[in-house]
Amino acid sequence: MFLRTRRERIQPEEVGFAPGQRRRTPGLRREEVALLAGVGVTWYTWLEQGRDINVSAQVLEAIAGTLRLDRLERNHLYTLAGLRFGPAPESTLLPPSIQKTLDAVSPYPAIVMNERYDILAFNDAYCQVVLDLRQIPVEERNMLWLSFVSDDWHCMFVDAETTSLHMVAAYRAALANHLNEPSWQELTQGLLARSPKFAAMWQRYDVAAPSAQVKILDHPEAGLLRVDPAIMWLSQANQSRMNVYTAADAETEAKLQALVTAKVPAGRGAVRPAGARVSPGQSSREQVLN
Repeated sequence: MFLRTRRERIQPEEVGFAPGQRRRTPGLRREEVALLAGVGVTWYTWLEQGRDINVSAQVLEAIAGTLRLDRLERNHLYTLAGLRFGPAPESTLLPPSIQKTLDAVSPYPAIVMNERYDILAFNDAYCQVVLDLRQIPVEERNMLWLSFVSDDWHCMFVDAETTSLHMVAAYRAALANHLNEPSWQELTQGLLARSPKFAAMWQRYDVAAPSAQVKILDHPEAGLLRVDPAIMWLSQANQSRMNVYTAADAETEAKLQALVTAKVPAGRGAVRPAGARVSPGQSSREQVLN
């Protein structure tokens, strides 16, 4: 009943749905909550009914954000699911102005991440040039996971090995401040178990800060793209940052304009259905914009 009462207090028009004339219950339908949270309708229905199902903290956070739960309500949701409640994620605290800023910088791909490389927000240009994140389940929207475990990426850095090493080193440096947090340990252990490549890089014990150097991507249709990352820190407390990938030359500028204007996910690989298994040694379509 708890989740049902929370969804019934949100009006459809508040989240972009038409109010309709034939709604039998107030608020959002179950399928609408599932769509907004990026989870399956059947799975969400079972969660609302209190069935004994496996649930991750990331999925609960997606649902909590969709239903606009406050801290006490989120804590109660975690308790009902049998999970330990952690700090409120940055994604639920991002003001609307952040998304407006992301949209305004198009055709430059832009994304917001936290120290853990969780993807908190992105713009359409990122979906057109790099990866259509809207098709990736919310619980898998983590740069490290997508890079080392998933095979959904369609763009590659010319120097993918160096990029991968740097991203792992930056994650290790950030992990030092979160050693006792279950979500960080869960991600680290999951990456070590599923990706031999990540495990090998992890054993180097390198540390680094996020890089702002010019990067070269080999796009499957547009060819080489030289992008110059602009990193803007949004919060000193939670270390979330916005990365805007500006064109480093006139040729890249024209290509980005063409890709975004066409609004076609050029060259994007087939997206793996939610829940599909990936073998431990399976490679990603290297790598991500970090």
